Amino acid sequence: MSGTDRTKTPRTIAGPIVILVEPQLGENIGMCARAMGNFGLTRLRIVNPRDGWPNMAAQRAAAGADEILNAAELFSTVEAAVADCSLLFATTARAHDQAKPVVGPDEAARQIAQEIDSKGTAAILFGRERWGLTNEEVALANRIVTYPVNPAFASLNLAQAVLLMGYEWFKLATADELPFEMPERSERASSHQMQTFFDNLIAELDKVEFLRPPEKRDTMLVNLRNIFSRMEPTKQDMHTLHGVVMAIAEGRKGPAKGGVLDSSGAERLRALLAEHSQARSPSESGTVRGLAKMLRRNPTDAERTLWNALKTDRRFAAQFKRQTPVGKHIPDFVSFPARVAIELVNPDEAEIVIQDRAARAAWLTERDYRVVAVKAADVESGLLSVLDSIAAAMDGPCD
Repeated sequence: MSGTDRTKTPRTIAGPIVILVEPQLGENIGMCARAMGNFGLTRLRIVNPRDGWPNMAAQRAAAGADEILNAAELFSTVEAAVADCSLLFATTARAHDQAKPVVGPDEAARQIAQEIDSKGTAAILFGRERWGLTNEEVALANRIVTYPVNPAFASLNLAQAVLLMGYEWFKLATADELPFEMPERSERASSHQMQTFFDNLIAELDKVEFLRPPEKRDTMLVNLRNIFSRMEPTKQDMHTLHGVVMAIAEGRKGPAKGGVLDSSGAERLRALLAEHSQARSPSESGTVRGLAKMLRRNPTDAERTLWNALKTDRRFAAQFKRQTPVGKHIPDFVSFPARVAIELVNPDEAEIVIQDRAARAAWLTERDYRVVAVKAADVESGLLSVLDSIAAAMDGPCD
């Protein structure tokens, strides 16, 4: 039942009739109906079931294939059950010494499809559990179907025989279409994203003196790079790998003790996240919160300095929040009461970071936020002037 999805529309493909001749157990009839449902077969005929009909044991064993059982037709003789069939196959594991074509299930499926396409009625006879079909019953068929099984152990149970025939027919009728495929991956990581990750990885490996002895360093770096190049990672793959490296680095430094990335590492992190954000859906609220948390834990030197000033300057007391999502975007600082966002501009930023900031500023401006761009170098050399410019933005009219 784990693969059953009631929300999906059943495949309706005209198929052969399944005829069970004198089945002995209701459970076997139910399991045959289940096998039929697996492969889109819907027409079931039953000849003289030993335990009568309807049968509760069959219903229980059908595992949801109730419609097939409810529509089943009951007959008292095989002749009556096959009277309207223009192409009839008899399944058997024994040679009946009858001069008629013997085919495997794949060839039988092809002939059934041809017969149905020409508006004929095709059916398959399945015999009793203990001894199968009689010679007289096989004689009614146009063809014999036998399965390519171990000749020393050729017996199949009734539901297995129905399932194998249904499988070959449905595979042919659907052109081997599978019910699902591998989910679409995110787009392949760019060279810039790969290089950012690799630079960060090397920096962390250098801290633990992994790349030694020195004379083997270049070879080791080539081997490492080839490992990731062969993977053909996606953007999401690289984001995950970068997170792994950061988690290991923070664990070594002890994040519980307040350890964070150094300034260059924090800037690389922002570059990587900027590229990731370009493919991010606005509905990824969980991802946005996760990124905001990562950014808060890893401030750059300029961000740390400005944040401390905003917390202590009376003009801004309790006004600003750091790395807090505003919709799908995460400005460096935001004041919701004043509707002011502050963006720190670091030196020598990658183009992807510049584009990400521009998109964020445009989005915020459309929603009546004043966006103040502050150079990281100005925070270090003229913090008071930076604070005055932020205060002026808060006091000034909204554009």
